[in-house]
Amino acid sequence: MKEFSLGKIRLGAQSPLALIAGPCVIEDLQLTLEIAAELKRISARLRLPVIFKASYDKANRSSLKAYRGVGLKKGLEILARVREKTGLPVISDIHCREEVEPASRVLDALQIPAFLCRQTDLLLAAGKTGLPVNVKKGQFLAPEDMQEVARKIASTGNEKILLSERGTFFGYHNLVVDFRSLVVMGRLGYPVFFDATHSVQTPGEHGSCSGGHREFIPGLARAAAAVGVDGLYMEVHPKPEKSPCDGSNIFPLGKLAQLLSEIIAIDRLTKGGSKRMKK
Repeated sequence: MKEFSLGKIRLGAQSPLALIAGPCVIEDLQLTLEIAAELKRISARLRLPVIFKASYDKANRSSLKAYRGVGLKKGLEILARVREKTGLPVISDIHCREEVEPASRVLDALQIPAFLCRQTDLLLAAGKTGLPVNVKKGQFLAPEDMQEVARKIASTGNEKILLSERGTFFGYHNLVVDFRSLVVMGRLGYPVFFDATHSVQTPGEHGSCSGGHREFIPGLARAAAAVGVDGLYMEVHPKPEKSPCDGSNIFPLGKLAQLLSEIIAIDRLTKGGSKRMKK
C-alpha cells in the first residue's frame, strides 16, 4: 500500500488510524475555530492524527435556496486560520478546475466530492498540484470502479491518493454500506477512509433537502474499524440540529471522544492481528 504524508500525518501501510473531521460547511470564523480547537484537544488526548475538514462551498445542495457556505475566498482565509491556530492540516472540497489553484495554495489536501469523482479534468488538475487527493466514491459506483479514478490522478505522477467509501444508492432516498467495498478498494493499493456520517444520509428525502439517521453512525464506524480502514471521515458539530447543512447525519461533537476511544481500541485489535484489508 502507498504511504505518504498529509501535512505531518503519515497515511497508509502500518500508519495509525487517522480521522478527517469538522463541520459540513463553514458558517463563520468563530464556530469553525471552536470546533477545530476541540478536535485538536481530542487529537492530543487520544493520540489520534486529525485532519480538519470544512467546506467553503457546498455546490451540490438539493435546493437552489440551500445554504452553500461562505465562498472560496473567505472560506480559504478561515481554513488558513484554523491551521495557524491549531496546527491541524486542512482539507476541503473542490468543484471545478478554477478552484484548484487558489485552494492548493492554502489546503494541505484536496477533496473530490462523490458526485464529481469521475470528472477527468478536475481529477487531473487536482493531481497536478502534488497535494494528497481524497476522492469520495460515487454513490453510483462499484468499489472496483475506483481503480480508473485513481489511475487518472496517478497519471499526473501524483500517487498521494485517498479513497473514501460513503455508501451506495439503494433505491430512492437511501444508502447502504457494503463493507466488502472497503476490502476491495484496499486492494487498489491506496489508503481507504470510511465516511461514517454521509453513509447514514437519506439523499433528497425531504424534497428540498436530504435527511439522515445519525443513530447508526457509531455502529458503522466501529464496523469499519473492525474491517481495518486507514481512517475515518466524520462531520461533527456542537449542535447538529443547528447546522445549516446535513444536520440529521452529523455526529455531536460532545460525544466524539468517547466513540473514538472505542474505535481506536477496535483498530488496534484489528491491525495487531491482521494484514489490514489486503485479504
